[in-house]
Parts: sequence; structure tokens; C-alpha cells
Amino acid sequence: MGNDISFPRQQARTQRFTVGAPRTFAVSADGARVFFLRPATATSRANGLWELNTATGVERLLADPAALLSDPEDLPAEEKARRERTREAGAGIVGYALSKDASVASFALSGRLFVADLTNGAVRELPTRGGVIDPRVDPTGKRVAYVTRGTLRVVELDSGEDVAVAVPDGEDVTFGLAEFIAAEEMSRYRGYWWEPNGTRLIAARVNNASVQRWYIADPANPATTATEIAYPAAGTTNAAVSLHVVSLDGTFVPVLLEFDYLNDVHWSSGGAPLITTQTRDQRTRKIYELAPETGAVSELAVETDPTWLEVTDGAPAWTPDGRLVRIVGNGDEYVLQVGDDVLTTGLQVRRVLDIADDSILVAASADDPTQTHVYEVGKNVEQLSTEDGVHAAIRGGDTVVLVSATLDRFGAKVTVGDHVIESWADTPVIKASPRLLTLGERNIRAALLLPTGHTPGTKLPVLMDPYGGPHAQRVVSSQNAFLASQWLADQGFAVVVADGRGTPGRGLAWERAIAFDFAGATLEDQVDALHAAAAVEPDLDLTRVGIRGWSYGGYLSALAVLRRPDVFHAGIAGAPVTDWRLYDTHYTERYLGHPDDKPEVYDSNSLIADADKLSRPLMIIHGLADDNVVAAHTLRLSSALLAAGRPHTVLPLSGVTHMTPQEQVAENLLLLQVDFLRQALS
Repeated sequence: MGNDISFPRQQARTQRFTVGAPRTFAVSADGARVFFLRPATATSRANGLWELNTATGVERLLADPAALLSDPEDLPAEEKARRERTREAGAGIVGYALSKDASVASFALSGRLFVADLTNGAVRELPTRGGVIDPRVDPTGKRVAYVTRGTLRVVELDSGEDVAVAVPDGEDVTFGLAEFIAAEEMSRYRGYWWEPNGTRLIAARVNNASVQRWYIADPANPATTATEIAYPAAGTTNAAVSLHVVSLDGTFVPVLLEFDYLNDVHWSSGGAPLITTQTRDQRTRKIYELAPETGAVSELAVETDPTWLEVTDGAPAWTPDGRLVRIVGNGDEYVLQVGDDVLTTGLQVRRVLDIADDSILVAASADDPTQTHVYEVGKNVEQLSTEDGVHAAIRGGDTVVLVSATLDRFGAKVTVGDHVIESWADTPVIKASPRLLTLGERNIRAALLLPTGHTPGTKLPVLMDPYGGPHAQRVVSSQNAFLASQWLADQGFAVVVADGRGTPGRGLAWERAIAFDFAGATLEDQVDALHAAAAVEPDLDLTRVGIRGWSYGGYLSALAVLRRPDVFHAGIAGAPVTDWRLYDTHYTERYLGHPDDKPEVYDSNSLIADADKLSRPLMIIHGLADDNVVAAHTLRLSSALLAAGRPHTVLPLSGVTHMTPQEQVAENLLLLQVDFLRQALS
């Protein structure tokens, strides 16, 4: 792509520079082959399935969407909803599953089921009974399970026999799919799990009958029927979820367990199935062992916390020799615990990456939360990633695929031994030059970006560009993380990105400091970071300070101009939560409690009642098709501002969800924001 394209358009066209980059890695158990997704050619946008021979370094295209599909992709509605939850914007093959010996792969294209013989390279389509969701080949490679219209089905690879193994018993019931809360807030995107020998599955039954209904209309197309969604807002009823063991012979065994939240299921050859649950208040987590023949469970571990317990990736799970792997809070650290033994110290363990006979791979941060490294934990703890940056890994046998992002290099570098898997992602037309800072009494991690070629001594208006809320970081040692902020800086601003209390990687106390106090803690940290940054960089003009953000960052931006107009002189709130009673159960109640128990907390942390305080320019942007932070948040705040006689700007985005706006919208959207800020801060 030539340099004549603008950065905003390039960023949108490349889906934040992810199109063309290798992704979704898997390694065969013997370490001989690495599988991954990448477009079939350097000029294609649709992902194909690839294989790397680790001995020779030769890459081979196994499945090319262009050769398998003659028509444009046409996704089932359930798949579109699933991709919204996963923030999946890719095309072609976006996920796949392997048999245990990596001889067979299954994947969906345009709602159709395909299997690839990874020995001879043959790819074929299997007829199905409807649009295919989440197809997964069983560990033995003999059959594939998939979901269609809420029914969990299994098709035999040899005979093509297609059998329904779990059929909904009501119009609001599905089998084999993750409910909204699990996918949106727990990172559990699946609803069924294969037995290691491929003869049974554990399936989640989801009943949304008692969940309140909301309706997402398309005002730009009034003839279009509004979309009905089951949305469990804070304080309301969640979907009823239960588990069942289903066999290929038709046996159907209910799991004898009731719970508020199903965090995960793990079924491996290391032991009986593991079931992890949480209570509604998220202060208790229980891990159970399941007897699949009877559905009976036995309690293995109970974890409690007076504030909340985090859902962790990759654990709980079994080691191959039957020891329980967990990430638990130990003092102010997240530690790796195997059985009764704590195996890490001095690290904040973020996720379990791989479990082998003699060691476990984890991603963890040490004393610098902007960096995440890969550690091998066995008899000793060894750091495998060596460059400063953000790293992840996957392993099979002795082969480790290391994915590394750094501040001085665009994109992630994927190494397998001496081989580097090539990325075809576009190179950005700009280069970010952040200064990573540690600011104020609380040592807030922040990044400062000045215009390229800035002349010292020239005062600059300041733009705070945060997410700023729990469960997500903006300040990380990765070039790609700051590209949009650098573009904004190049428009004539000093941009400050700050991660305050609640952000991960700094221990339990830091995360829990926001409990019942979004509005106080996270806003205070943005103010403190701003003032501390100005003490470091005298060119920051504190008489001209704007703030912009999306989602929680949008909430924080509106909050800033409403409650601290002495500090913030203009705000842009993208897809903001304005009334926390309108946001979902698992996220909101984790941090603010149940609204029936703590109505005053919801009142003090929401924005509607603050409408009459607005004295600064405020632009609110919202996608009208957003089913995560629904447009009602913006409309209610706008109505309250209008009733209070407070001028403001609302920019509705027709057809846009909570994800990044489409290419044709993205460039003008950013340019309008810059124009708004220039006028407001002039």
C-alpha cells in the first residue's frame, strides 16, 4: 500500500493492521508441524489455513477460501453474533480445530463445514443440516461436532451420518453455544467440550426465556424490523445455564450441579472433567470434578475473595499426571499453583499458555506491567522471551511458537526456532514514538506522544486518550498500541495515555482499588497522570486539555468534563456507558455490586444526574447497532443534557456496532473529532 493513503483509512482498511498477519497458532503434539491462519496470498484479505514444517521451515497452504467458495461469504445470524462477542472482524477461515494427532482439521466457511486431511492435504465439504457454528473435530479425528439453530450435532467423517445429540426443548433454548455473558465478559466462547476418546461431549444448555428483551432498531432503515436481543442488565435475571453429558448413542445425562455462572469446562486425559463456577457476587469460585457416567460432581477446591475473583485463561486444568493447575491470589500476586504447591513468586501470572508433563508455560509480568513475558515453570522458572515487549506463546512437544511485539518494531514477530513466519500486514504510514513514564505518587504507567518533529518550547494542547477502566491496558510495550495516539499527536496535540487503578498486571490491590468507585478512582488517576506528565514535559498546556475514549474510555471522557471542568476543557465520549443499570450483570456487578443492594453506588457512578453540570464542549458518538453498550446510554444522557439546557454534540453511526466503524466512516470520524477538539481548545 502506498504512502498516499491516510492513516485513519489505512487503519480501518487493515482492521488495525491485523489483515495479513499470521494468527491462531497450534502445534502438533510431536512439535513437527505448526498450524496458523494467514491470507492465502499477500494481496488477499481472507484467511487460509497454513502449515509450517518445523524441520525444513517450509510453509504450505492447506486450505484456500477462494478455492473452496464460489460465492461471497454469507454468515448465519448466530455466527455474526458470536463474532461480535469475540470482536472478530476477519474474513475467510477465522477459527479451526485439530484432532489430537493433528491429522484432521475442521473449520467453517460461510456457514458451511469443511474438513482437511492434514496428511494428504485433501479438503472437502461435509453436508450439514443448517448453517454451521463452531465446528470441532473430535480428538480421535473420526467425527465433527457443530451447532446449527441451537442444536448440537455430530457428523461422521467416513459415512457422513449426521446425528442430533442435543436438541432444544424450547424456543429460547440452545445447546452447545456460549451465552451472552460468558462470551462478552468471561472470554468463554464455546458451549461444548469433547471427551478425549471422542465418544461423549459435555454440552451447555442455555435458556434465555427469563432474560429481559431489548430491541435494537435501525432508524436509517425504518422498514427493517428491530432486532430482539436477550440482554441481562445489572440486577436482572441471567440466562439459565446447565450442563449435560451427551453420547453418540443417544444417552443424555444431566450434570447434577446448579450454579450462577459457568466459567469453564476442561476435559483432558489428565483426569475427569473439571467444571469451574462462580457465584453471582463473584466472591466465590468452585472447582468440581465430574463423573460423566452419572452426572455427579465432587468439590475439588473453593476459592473466596471479599471483593471479587478474576476469571483466568488456561486454568483451572489438569496436568497430564493428574495435578490441578490454578492461578490464585497469594497476597498481592497472582501465582501459579499446581496441587498444593505455589510455583511462582515475584510475578503477576496473567494466563496459562500450555501444560506439559514436566513444565507449564505462562504469560506473566514482573516489576513492569507494560511488559508481558513467557515463562517456563518446572523445577525452575525460566524466562523464554528476551526482548522488552509483550509476548505470548504456544507449545507442542519441544516446539515453541513465540509471538513478540516490541516498541521499536511494527507488528508482532512470530518465531519458531530459527524460522520467522512472515507477516503480510501493511506497514503503517506513521511510526509511533511514545515515551513510557511512571507518574505521581501511585506510579501510574503512562505514555506521552508529541507531534513528529515537535520543536521544544512550543506549547501544545493536551489530549488524554485513555481506556482507563478495569480489565484492560493501553500502556504496553508495543509499537502497534500507540499508532492511533501518534496520529492524533501529529495533528498538533500532546497525547497522554494513562493506565490507572483497575488495570491488570499490577496485583490484586491495584485492581480492587476501584471497587464501588469507578467515578472516583479512575478519574482521579487521569487527573494525577495529567499533572505529573506536565511536570515532566513543560510543553503541555494545561489550559487546553481534551479527553477522548471509547466504551469505558467514553464513560471516563464524559465523566471528566462533567465532574472536573476545572481540568478538562473538552471531551469526546465514544459508545459511553452513562447509566450502569443499563450495562450487563457480570461486568457491572463485579465492580459495583448488585443495584438492589447498592443503589447509591449506581447513582454516584452514573452520569445522567450530572447533566446540568456540563459547562464544557462534549461530543458523544455511538453506533446505533451496538448490542453491548446500547445506544440508549447516549440517548438518555443527551435527553438529560437537553432538558438541562446544556448544548452538546451527538454523532449517531448508522449500522455501526461496538466494533471499529467501517472503512468509509473511520477516516471522517477521526477528522471530525480532531476538528471538534481544535475548535474547543483554541
